[in-house]
Amino acid sequence: MQKADAGLPAGWEVRHSNSKNLPYYFNESQKLSRWEPPPGTDTEKLKTYMAEHHSAPEIRPEAGGANGNPGNNGKIRASHLLVKHKDSRRPSSWREAEIKRTKEEAMSIILGHEARIRSGQTSLGQLAVSESDCSSARKMGDLGFFGKGDMQKEFEDAAFQLKPGDVSRVVETASGLHLIER
Repeated sequence: MQKADAGLPAGWEVRHSNSKNLPYYFNESQKLSRWEPPPGTDTEKLKTYMAEHHSAPEIRPEAGGANGNPGNNGKIRASHLLVKHKDSRRPSSWREAEIKRTKEEAMSIILGHEARIRSGQTSLGQLAVSESDCSSARKMGDLGFFGKGDMQKEFEDAAFQLKPGDVSRVVETASGLHLIER
């Protein structure tokens, strides 16, 4: 029943990695596992399934403390929403086995997300759960704490310029297009 609800091809199921605290895809008969959905996945069914069954209900302050917490050694905490395109470093995600959209199409999508966030219709975290191409979507886009040198330069520069609670404009990296919330 879980397989049909998730929109995965026959033999595939969603499992949870304890080491990475993220869901992954597993085929028992073939003994195959992968982070991206297998070819033939119904991505719309999968998006709905993952949002219902594999998303953090909230980001708990005790899971990482307040931004600027002493003891974070210069690290900040941020969440993001990623929209990949066919020229991204890895043009696949938990949502799509092969991403074929152009960079221009990805930009149009992320600008629509940004407009919804800035208008107050939704939050970055709520939107990331179903729309982000990063596996952090399950955690409302939360990347946890990171310091200088931990992320791609463009991402890091933008994230460190934000004040806690601020959302960036679109940031382009080799991974794709991001909106970042510190």
